[in-house]
Amino acid sequence: MLTAYIRAAMRHARYEIVEDDGSYYGEIPQLAGVWANAKTLEECREQLESVLEGWVLLSVADHSPIPEIDGHRIEIREVA
Repeated sequence: MLTAYIRAAMRHARYEIVEDDGSYYGEIPQLAGVWANAKTLEECREQLESVLEGWVLLSVADHSPIPEIDGHRIEIREVA
């Protein structure tokens, strides 16, 4: 479930080159605050995936809503 969600979210990642310094900026538009910046595209992708993982874990811990992406959902259920 988590792996499928992360893969789906990463397919929505958008990257651009920052003109000022030639670094790469990446973000997942559907997920506010999930972005990364690095010297190479590969490093930016790796950092973006790491940020995404942390964002999901923090959202779960805070019981914050996690948007559905391409039919993939992470639901937080209360255990009685």
